[in-house]
Amino acid sequence: MVASATLRNFLEVNGERLWDTLAVSGRIGPGKSTGLSRLALTDGDKEMRDVFVRWCREAGCTVTVDPVGNIFARRAGADPRQKAVLVGSHLDTQIAGGKYDGILGVLSGLEIIRTLNDLDMTTRHPIEVVCWTNEEGVRFQPPMLGAGAFAGVHDLDWALGQTDQDGVAFGSELARIGYAGPERRDPTDIDSYFELHIEQGPVLEEEGLQVGIVTGSFTSFGAEVEFRGENAHAGPTLMRDRKDALVAAALLVAKVSEIGWNFAPKGRATCARLSISPNRYGIIADRTEVTVDVRHPDVAEAENMYRRAIDAIPGAAQLANVQASVKKQWKFGGLNFDTELVNLIRTVAAEMDVPHRHMLSAAGHDAYHVATVAPTVMIFTPCRGGVTHNENEHIEPSYTVPGVNVLLNAVVRRANS
Repeated sequence: MVASATLRNFLEVNGERLWDTLAVSGRIGPGKSTGLSRLALTDGDKEMRDVFVRWCREAGCTVTVDPVGNIFARRAGADPRQKAVLVGSHLDTQIAGGKYDGILGVLSGLEIIRTLNDLDMTTRHPIEVVCWTNEEGVRFQPPMLGAGAFAGVHDLDWALGQTDQDGVAFGSELARIGYAGPERRDPTDIDSYFELHIEQGPVLEEEGLQVGIVTGSFTSFGAEVEFRGENAHAGPTLMRDRKDALVAAALLVAKVSEIGWNFAPKGRATCARLSISPNRYGIIADRTEVTVDVRHPDVAEAENMYRRAIDAIPGAAQLANVQASVKKQWKFGGLNFDTELVNLIRTVAAEMDVPHRHMLSAAGHDAYHVATVAPTVMIFTPCRGGVTHNENEHIEPSYTVPGVNVLLNAVVRRANS
C-alpha cells in the first residue's frame, strides 16, 4: 500500500534493530579503547561499506556507487517520474573516533527503509540512503570531499588527485577497495536531503531535549600551510644561523589559538594537525605542515578570523628564517537550511510531542555541500556530555530513537508530497 501523507498514526522504527545494526558497525575498524578508527578508504572502511551494501540489497534497494565512492541505495517509489528523497551521512570516522558520528545518520536511513518494508508501504517518491565518502577529512583533506565532488563544489579530477600523508592518491585507494564507481549521480535528480547526526555538543542533553532542528551553520575556513627551512645540528648551530621550520609552525599555532580566544565565546580556532620532518632528536626541522581551522556563526567575523590567521604566516616565517606557502584552502558552512524542510521537521516533532529546539551547527557536515544543489535539512540528537571525536562518544536509545522517528515521519511525508 502507499503510505498515508497525513500519517495520523505516526510510524515508528524498530529501535532494537537499529541498535543491533549500530553494534555491528561498532566492531568494524576498532580504535585503541572503546571507539573506532575507521579512516576513509582503509580496509576497515571497505569492510563497513561491504556490510552496508549487503544490508541495503537485502532490504530490496538498488545500489550504485559514483566515481568518488559515494554509495546510493534506492528504494523505488510508486511514481518513477519523481525525484528521490535522500537520507544519509557518512561511515568513516576520526582516527580516535566514536561509534555514532555520521554512522547513526546512515544506519537510521537504512532503518527507515526496513521499517517501510515491514509495513509494506510504498512512497510516491523513491527514497535513497546515501553514504558520503571521506566526510571527516582525517586521511584526505579537505573534509566532506565526497559530498563536495558530488555537488560540484570540488572538481572530480582534483578530488581524485588528493593525497594522504604517505602520498597515496584518493583515486587509487578508491580503486583498491573497489569503490570507484563508473557514473556520476545527477545532483539535479534530487527532491531533498535529510541528515540526522549526533549533536556533538552538550546543549540538547543539558536542556532535556531530544531533537535539534538545525537551521544553519557556522562559517568555517581552513588551510594547509607549509614551512620550509634547513636541517642542521641542534647543538653546534648558532641561533642566528637556524632555519627552523618547527619554530615557524609553533608561532603560527600560538597565533591561531590567540585569534580563537580573541573571538570567544562564539569563535573557534584550531591547528589540529602538525607534520614535522624529520621529527627526530638532535636535528632542526627542515619542513612542517600545519592545518588552520577557524569558525564563527557570523560570516564577516569568520572572514576576519581567517584573514588574521593567514596574515600571521609571513611573520612566523620571518622570525624563524624560513619560507612559507599556503598549499590548500577551503571553506564550508555559512548557510541557512531549507525553510520548508525546517518547518516540516518542526511540525512533525511538535505533533509527536518530541521536545525540540532550533540551533546552529558548528561542525562540518556533508549536508552543507548537498544544500548547494538540493533543499536540505539536518536533525540533531543528543550525545552524552557533548563528547565527540573521542572514543568515549556515547548515545542511548531512550533519547535517540525519538529523533529517528521524527526523521522517519518527516521523510515519508516529503516522499509522499
